[in-house]
Amino acid sequence: MNSGANALVRVTAAVVLILCACSPRDRSAADTTASKVGAAVDTAAGRVGAAADTAARRTDSAAASVAKRGGWTDASVLGFIGANNAGEVRLGQLAEKKATNPAVKKFAQQLVTEHRALALEMRSLAQKLSVTPDTADSDVHKVMDNARDQIKDLTDKSAGADWDKKYMDNQIDDHKDMLDKLQDAAKNTNSAQLRAAIEKASGKVQEHLTKAQSIKENDLKS
Repeated sequence: MNSGANALVRVTAAVVLILCACSPRDRSAADTTASKVGAAVDTAAGRVGAAADTAARRTDSAAASVAKRGGWTDASVLGFIGANNAGEVRLGQLAEKKATNPAVKKFAQQLVTEHRALALEMRSLAQKLSVTPDTADSDVHKVMDNARDQIKDLTDKSAGADWDKKYMDNQIDDHKDMLDKLQDAAKNTNSAQLRAAIEKASGKVQEHLTKAQSIKENDLKS
């Protein structure tokens, strides 16, 4: 039983006792008082009910605001970018050691530096927005699994021209995929700050993709 109903029961009981003990004139006054009190209780109960309905609507609205938009939440966007940064740093560090082509080695060094910087920027933004990156999202898991598989494959593969070509082919594919997903994510966030960060990251990813394509075309033997 809610508070409004409990109050009404208490008031009714009190009124019954008053009516039994009073004279007709007093009973008439008591009836009037009881009516006023009952109306006040009804009004209070109505206000409580309206407040509960408003709170429920606000909760529903908040839940809807964090629902996935176009397959993305702000948390999954941050998780996706974070996973890509981590993967590119690890792959770049491996390429710094195993690449034999100077252009490939220099490109790997660039990726390590710039993806580390991007990772720091995104972590700072996540703290500012009070958003915990979602590492359980399916797109995030795909990125992590892909990086793990590439690292194993390239670690086992002998250094040389074929190694360099394989690394650059992977980089072209990875940066194309990341760019496509970032462009989609930018359309599906309501956060102006996150959208600006995604667009900045997209510009850097496009730069890396263009550079990788140029190295493959001009610096690697077919």
